Amino acid sequence: MASVDPTHSLSRYEDMPVVPLRYWGRWVSAALLGVVVLGFAVSMVLNPRFRWDVVADYMFSPQILSGLYMTVLLTVSAIAIGIVLGVILALMRLTGNPVLTAMASGYLWLFRGTPLLVQLIFWYNLSALYPQITLGFPIGPNLGTFSANQYITVFVAALLGLGLNESAYMAEIVRSGLNAVNKGQNEAAEALGMTRARVIRRIILPQAMRIIIPPTGNQLIGMLKTTSLVSVIAMQELLYSAQLIYTANFQTIPLLIVASIWYLVLTTILSIGQHFLEKHFARGDRRTTAKPAK
Repeated sequence: MASVDPTHSLSRYEDMPVVPLRYWGRWVSAALLGVVVLGFAVSMVLNPRFRWDVVADYMFSPQILSGLYMTVLLTVSAIAIGIVLGVILALMRLTGNPVLTAMASGYLWLFRGTPLLVQLIFWYNLSALYPQITLGFPIGPNLGTFSANQYITVFVAALLGLGLNESAYMAEIVRSGLNAVNKGQNEAAEALGMTRARVIRRIILPQAMRIIIPPTGNQLIGMLKTTSLVSVIAMQELLYSAQLIYTANFQTIPLLIVASIWYLVLTTILSIGQHFLEKHFARGDRRTTAKPAK
């Protein structure tokens, strides 16, 4: 029986032309989507009721830019409070101390179990419950007393509502990231004589950041849009500023478009920043840095 030369068979297959697959379904769906998008864009441009001239007039108006600044300030301040308190709450839940764990769990139960809108209204009306707030101990010296109406302003109420609510969600994000790190690394670091605080700061947190950053970026983008809820307590952020204008000139749709465009601009900037931050913390991950084999 004649033997078959494997090299001859291989060369025969190599000489055959390579025909790429034709994904007709993709082309058809892309064409249909393009037609829908083009039709929607044309209708937006040609429909005079959109009043693009009004949109252009108010895009950079002082009142809109003032609301935009307040939205950015609220977003950054609230997410900073959320991250700091979230890390503290996550560490409290991971200490193994039943008292600290119960306190952190109760905090999460309260702030995640009630709507954010209710919390904002509650903080705004805090003076109805406590006209005078005293800092101190139930039995012992007082550190000071101040008026709730004077110090719990609209901005402070909005910041308390957004920041404290955000910390409850950030606590679970941080806790899941810390738990994802291999326990053996923690044990090895402690065996070398490193303190618990240093192990968390130098070993655990840097590795957990790859898991914490993506959902934190999503929370930041979500916080940017959630700031629109503070309009119910008359906080002049971006949406409320637009509302004040269209209640005076009755141009509701153009002013909502102005607010939406600014939200899209800020969301795009934050998304780009999140991408580069994730890329930075993924440098030590072999799955993301390994080059494909040639």
